[in-house]
Amino acid sequence: MSDSELLLPPGSFEEKFIRSGGHGGQNVNKVATTVQLRFFPRLSGLSYAVQERLEALAGSKLTAEGDILIIASEYRTQEQNRQAARARLKELLARAARPPKHRRPTKPSYGSKQRRLEGKKIRSDIKQSRRSAAD
Repeated sequence: MSDSELLLPPGSFEEKFIRSGGHGGQNVNKVATTVQLRFFPRLSGLSYAVQERLEALAGSKLTAEGDILIIASEYRTQEQNRQAARARLKELLARAARPPKHRRPTKPSYGSKQRRLEGKKIRSDIKQSRRSAAD
């Protein structure tokens, strides 16, 4: 996945490679394979509405400065982790780009109200007949 596939201005994100933590022996201790992808929404040229949705969707990935930080360390190579981080950013941007569906409030139809009331009346009659039988 290249920079052009992300369709973002070159200065709107940066990648930094750090050493992975945890178990793994020599490879983990010597090679910086974890990718920290930092995305700057304010520099990306996205509309204000998309930026707002992006910040809401980012959750814990959102930093205090308003950047989005994605960390990928599931693979053993830098390139695979870079692709994984970019794929996550791309998916997040795609979700933010979709405007929320507008809900149109609806009312129950006259017929559905009548059927509901009829059902309640039948249930009431059943309970009423039990009550008079118990007295």
